[in-house]
Amino acid sequence: MNARHATYQRNPRWPLACRRALLCAGIAAALVSWAGAASAAAANGADASASPAGADASASGGYADFDRNMLSGAGQNTTDLSRFEHGNPVLAGNYNTDIYLNNVWVGRSDVRFVATSAKASATPCVDRKLLDQLGLHPAKLSAETLTRLNDSTACVTIGSLIPGASMTFDMSQLRLDTSVPQAYMGQMARGYVSPEYWDAGVPAALLNYNFNSYRSTTQGQTQTTSYLGLNSGINLGPWHLREDATVNWQSATSSSPARQQWQNIDAYVQRDLPSLRSLLTIGDSYTDGAVFDSYGIRGVQLATDDRMLPQSLQGYAPVINGVANTNAKVTVRQNGVQIYQATVAPGPFTLTDLYPTGYGGNLDVTVTEADGRVTTFTVPYASVAQLLRPGITRFDIAAGELRDASIKDKPAVVQATVQHGFNNLLTGYAGIVGSQGYAAVLMGGAIDTHYGALALDITHANAHIPGYATQSGQSVRITYSKIIPSTQTTLSVAAYRYSTSGFLSLDQAAEARGYAREGINAFDYVPSPTVPMIDGVPEQSVLTPAQQAALTGSAFTANPILSGTGVERQRNNFTLSLSQRLGQSGGSIYANATANDYWNRSGTNTQFQLGYNNHFHRLSYGISATRSVDPLGHYDNEYLVNFSLPLGDSPHAPTFMLNLTHDQSGSSQDQAMVNGTFGADSQFNYGATATHNSDGGGNASSVNAGYRSPYAVLNASYGDGSGYSQASIGVSGAVVAHPGGVTFGQPIGDTVGIVYVPGAEGASLNSAAGARIDRFGYAVVPYLTPYMLNNIQIDPKGLSLDVQLDATSAQVAPYAGAVVMLKFKTENGRALIVRARLQNGEALPFGAEVFNEKGISLGVVGQAGQILVRGVDQSGELSVRWQDDNGAAQSCSFTYQLAPRARGKRAKAYEEIQATCVRPNTVAQVTRSGM
Repeated sequence: MNARHATYQRNPRWPLACRRALLCAGIAAALVSWAGAASAAAANGADASASPAGADASASGGYADFDRNMLSGAGQNTTDLSRFEHGNPVLAGNYNTDIYLNNVWVGRSDVRFVATSAKASATPCVDRKLLDQLGLHPAKLSAETLTRLNDSTACVTIGSLIPGASMTFDMSQLRLDTSVPQAYMGQMARGYVSPEYWDAGVPAALLNYNFNSYRSTTQGQTQTTSYLGLNSGINLGPWHLREDATVNWQSATSSSPARQQWQNIDAYVQRDLPSLRSLLTIGDSYTDGAVFDSYGIRGVQLATDDRMLPQSLQGYAPVINGVANTNAKVTVRQNGVQIYQATVAPGPFTLTDLYPTGYGGNLDVTVTEADGRVTTFTVPYASVAQLLRPGITRFDIAAGELRDASIKDKPAVVQATVQHGFNNLLTGYAGIVGSQGYAAVLMGGAIDTHYGALALDITHANAHIPGYATQSGQSVRITYSKIIPSTQTTLSVAAYRYSTSGFLSLDQAAEARGYAREGINAFDYVPSPTVPMIDGVPEQSVLTPAQQAALTGSAFTANPILSGTGVERQRNNFTLSLSQRLGQSGGSIYANATANDYWNRSGTNTQFQLGYNNHFHRLSYGISATRSVDPLGHYDNEYLVNFSLPLGDSPHAPTFMLNLTHDQSGSSQDQAMVNGTFGADSQFNYGATATHNSDGGGNASSVNAGYRSPYAVLNASYGDGSGYSQASIGVSGAVVAHPGGVTFGQPIGDTVGIVYVPGAEGASLNSAAGARIDRFGYAVVPYLTPYMLNNIQIDPKGLSLDVQLDATSAQVAPYAGAVVMLKFKTENGRALIVRARLQNGEALPFGAEVFNEKGISLGVVGQAGQILVRGVDQSGELSVRWQDDNGAAQSCSFTYQLAPRARGKRAKAYEEIQATCVRPNTVAQVTRSGM
């Protein structure tokens, strides 16, 4: 004993370290035993889930016995800790919770929890509504069970309905997970969200803007052109009004006055029709182009929207059918990469929810039985745009007038198309279109085979042009794609179209009728005989459309000056997109080509691009050759060599790029660029470019910078060259008016969210880079995927210590075009560390519970009487309650007064106070009176 005592004296810190080590070991042992018990309970999930509702938690194995001797001071001055021996109990009541089935979100709903004893953790009760929401319909339920399912006072557990099923509840996330064996549930597509849980959003007004101003000085003449793009909208219930417009300004020059122009691009009203999986659009829109070529229409359109399908059913992927002899694991691989795995019950199985993977590549399916037997088979998979999954149907019905800026008299038009996937092999499609003096019908089909995907269709059209004989002809289109894994060849698109001399498309027929009314030969294509030139170069090659319009004294136009009269009647058209990898380190080559000729024009237009890409360590490089055609029909061949190298290893390291260009005329251009980003969210970007031209253009340089703020995106540039200079500024962003006010944000898409987190100014959104909560508690989520589950997360980092979030994430599946509100509950109040002692100087008992004036529990007492409480007012009273070793209730209280804080000032550190907790005198008086 003396030796030990001497040791303690020589090493005064050793006992504390020893006690801490023992405490850690004790806690670890308790957690290990607790985890082991929980695992055992999980292994017997069927029995546990089938136990009566509200069964005592101690009976389930989730039990931990705290040994006070392991605590500091051998557990002295420690209150009763038995309430923590059964984990974190769930209290009885109704909880609005996110409901998951086998880790897939199915919706949010109120769920009732019931406990039968004070020590029991409440368990979820299953009723008919919850079963329907989960999509579970157990067979052979007894009449008594059916009655209890419809009884609002009864509590039925999931394990009593489905053997092996269980439910677990995460209080911190308000998430209820339901686990059901695959054999007891129908096949549900991955990513499926039932339409009844789609959110229609709130009434709102939206404005998306994009402003750019460009100022240039050339040979002493300065001109400023500015552009403002506006996308506005109003949401009222299921109806969404949208309008797109542009405004252009041009400053005056010595030869032209100042000009401005407002242009309406389109305006329409739209709403969702989930029962038809379609969108109804009234106003200006475009046909989808899946069957006939797309064109603009002003009228009414009803068309299916594939976004209403789960993502795993969008696009084309084959259905996989097979047979399992046991509870088997099915694995699907494509090009050696696993893309799908599922467990299936004995018997025939069908997998319909594979995500589409580009243009395909055969699927290798492996079925691994429970006894170890393995069978494999291959399902062909190649895709073209016309292919649909088996059982999927698309349609598009439109009626109105043709919308084409080049046609003066807008003819009425009606169109109807349909596509249907019959099976893995065949998709059929057809369509009709009719207009003034025009009619066309199309029939076609697409097939998926081991040799690739092929689509073939034929269109027959009749057109009546005033002063001409009836134009009648056919157009045949063939589309093919194939991925060859063995050679790593991707033939993504190869399309060929042949049209007879009498064939006219809808646009061509309307254009020809317009020429005929003006007395111009509709089918004699004649390019413009006069081509404006500047220093021997076509005007269009050096001037923007706005500058061209200024020189000609016309209004703004997006159409080129170089144009012809008469309809170009296409004869053949061919397009190709091909890529080929050259081994693991040999890089890849690619080719893109188009070729077309015409019945009433000589020659063949051929354009292509050939290229090679590879990398050497961190250096990426590429070589390409491009052939293009200018407005005069002259070809230009251009060769490009480019290099790219990151200048460092950090995430914000700049990248150096070098582009070397040479054309067939012998001129060349060398261009060096450095680009980079910085900032916690990479919200700042910058770049610098230096250019040298060998054809007398001299040297030029430019710099640019940008900033993506939470409320707008800003950018600017400046450049200087031989005889000219330029400068530009730009800003883009969005404004959303909603029931909570007006919120500014970054540029938005069609479907957006408004997050409301009161008191959380400055908190960022993990789901939207750069977006932050404003001083009113709102933020714009600029892009949401319609009809799909979107997860919105709040990053509490940087929040004031005075603000506490009840949850940091929420999920929503919005309608297309909706503005949805996502409200997060917060608790605002001061955060405080209290070092409290009793009147006799002793520390408050470890584990004692702390309450505010309203009786709300704020926390427990830690070691040495330290208390961390959140959500307290500037002044008030806190009470502490515990039980002594004899089980008698004890309590004390203390008041506090904090220094006032300026409004809006954020707390970055905890406030600390000392307090003496006073026992109530009334207790002592009652004891003395004998009452």
